[in-house]
Amino acid sequence: MSLPSGPRSLRLHRASPPAGPPVVSPVVELNVGGELYTTTVSTLRKVPGSKLAEMFSSSTKACLDAEGRFFIDRPGTYFGPVLDYLRSEQLPTQHILEVYREAQFYEIKPLVKLLEDTPQIFGEQVARKQFLLRVPAYSENLELMVRLARAEAVAARSSTVLVCVVRTEEEAAQCAEALRVFEFEKKSVVKFGPWKAAPQVKDLLDCVKMDIAAQGYQVYYEHYSERTLRAKYFNYFYTFLFIWW
Repeated sequence: MSLPSGPRSLRLHRASPPAGPPVVSPVVELNVGGELYTTTVSTLRKVPGSKLAEMFSSSTKACLDAEGRFFIDRPGTYFGPVLDYLRSEQLPTQHILEVYREAQFYEIKPLVKLLEDTPQIFGEQVARKQFLLRVPAYSENLELMVRLARAEAVAARSSTVLVCVVRTEEEAAQCAEALRVFEFEKKSVVKFGPWKAAPQVKDLLDCVKMDIAAQGYQVYYEHYSERTLRAKYFNYFYTFLFIWW
């Protein structure tokens, strides 16, 4: 994704000394998605190869707002911490994930690397996401769950989706009979696993809940409680409840 560009060339505030050629002032005003910032060109050019350095190079044309400020069509809420890093290499202490996304967008690689070493980003990128990459068809199963839930939502306050979670090949073999029964009864079941990683079934269920909730859905899970289900299958089948209103 590239930064917006317009028909006007980069223009800086100029001082007017009494004699000699005009001197370019390093101070610039920015309008980042409606948030206003003041900084210097040298700060914006501090990381060569970044989008900000490219935008404020002498050969780049810039987009200006109605007041003549340089305009960046990007949410400006978390631009401040990015600017603080460029000014003094100060790392944010709040909203780490949001600042990380902005650093990625502006391609400020040193800041991206430092944020990836924080517990928040390290835990998400290295621990949780690496686990989920080892769960076959994880993303596809999330999409299927949402489609099934929405299909049941017509004139209903809630929807339920039946999920089977098996950690090992042995557990998958044990559940095969129950899955055939559900298929015969024309009940849709979303199956997760098996996987080769340390996290347990509850860890996977928590990840599913977290990632569906991140899409804006109100969702809970519990053990599937139909009496027809044999006790030996109890720990493998769960109901996810989607609340619509």
